[in-house]
Amino acid sequence: MNTWATQGIDCAKWGGRVLDAHQRIRASVLETPLEDASDLFPALAARVLFKREDLQRTGSFKLRGAANKLLSLTTGQRDAGITAASTGNHGMGVASAAAKLGASADIYVSTHVPTAKVKKIESYGARVCRAGDGHLDAELAARAAAAQSGKVFISPYNDADVMTGQGTIAVEMLRQSPKIDAVFVAVGGGGLIGGIGAYLKWASPQTEVVGCWPQNSPVLYESIKAGRIIEVAEGPTVSESTAGGLESGSITLDVCRDVIDHSVLVSENEILAAMRIVQESRGWLMEGAAGTALAAFLQIADRYAGKTVVVVICGGNVSEQVREQVSRR
Repeated sequence: MNTWATQGIDCAKWGGRVLDAHQRIRASVLETPLEDASDLFPALAARVLFKREDLQRTGSFKLRGAANKLLSLTTGQRDAGITAASTGNHGMGVASAAAKLGASADIYVSTHVPTAKVKKIESYGARVCRAGDGHLDAELAARAAAAQSGKVFISPYNDADVMTGQGTIAVEMLRQSPKIDAVFVAVGGGGLIGGIGAYLKWASPQTEVVGCWPQNSPVLYESIKAGRIIEVAEGPTVSESTAGGLESGSITLDVCRDVIDHSVLVSENEILAAMRIVQESRGWLMEGAAGTALAAFLQIADRYAGKTVVVVICGGNVSEQVREQVSRR
């Protein structure tokens, strides 16, 4: 467990942008429930709340950032069409938000994105383009295509409007539970925890922001330690939506460095165990990324006795491969 406390960004500026995003997207997204899940962990003395973004339209928090970005564009920019790259959830969010506004969308995905997620993206009317063996390959291909066509590229994380859109989760959380001692968030590109953390550092600075990574894909974690975005060797992980490299120069590096108070890395067995707890007790299956956040909390839960903790259940779009892994013993 590591602690970082540089606090170099202008949290008031970022917090204000999150509030603006909240007003902008209110009609486009659901206010998801903050569910008390303390009964799942009777041996723990903490109050545990789940922020249920798996119940969001498209099944993931990604709709928030996509909607905020699209609604921030001019009519002419939207009419020209949108390009994005995704491991699945961002593509669904962009495709859904674009369809609602009458804009076309091209979504680039790597060859490793499951077919089921591709079909979901296509179900919102987007055109899917396969490119490269990893998410960063697909992202670079999408950026190049957007530059050539003149279309707006919407990054899954390296975009201030996307990040502040994700941060609207924190606005809802504080209204639903004014006292939150810690929030656990899975980290991939850093847009989710960057937006949540930037708002909380302004509106609730006493709330600890805990970054949660699978041990097999700690790219931003290692980049924060290095002080720059670096390439990191990755292994297979059920936390599919947090896997992959980061674009050079991403704005999330500095933001995440300054808003993440603690970091926790978890094993694949810990992630699967956390997912099974919820499936067996509640009857629903969270994504591996959400399992990463829950597993991180369970790893250090004794630190939060008598406190209120929120675990962000970032999505519920689970591939068949991950379903099979969760069902195995």
